[in-house]
Amino acid sequence: MIRETATGCTLAVRAQPGARKTAITGIYGDGDSAALKVAVQAPPIDGRANEALIAFLAKTLGIPRSSIELVSGESSKNKAFLLGGISSDKVRAALNIPAE
Repeated sequence: MIRETATGCTLAVRAQPGARKTAITGIYGDGDSAALKVAVQAPPIDGRANEALIAFLAKTLGIPRSSIELVSGESSKNKAFLLGGISSDKVRAALNIPAE
């Protein structure tokens, strides 16, 4: 779900667009295919759900939006984000995810 990189880490996310509110709803899957499940209010139209996810992650992790890049899954529910300048330990702590 969270993997260290040279410049930060990557985070796997399973998006649920069109939800009542934007919030973390749990973990989707297990093992190497696990992802953070996030409900997003924005609809999956014209990239609005992706932008809402980036804004939510930036606020939750306390990093600038410019430090977050969608690296895969632009039109899929399964997404991967590159989080620059933050360690996997800090991401786990901010998102309340236990160590793998």
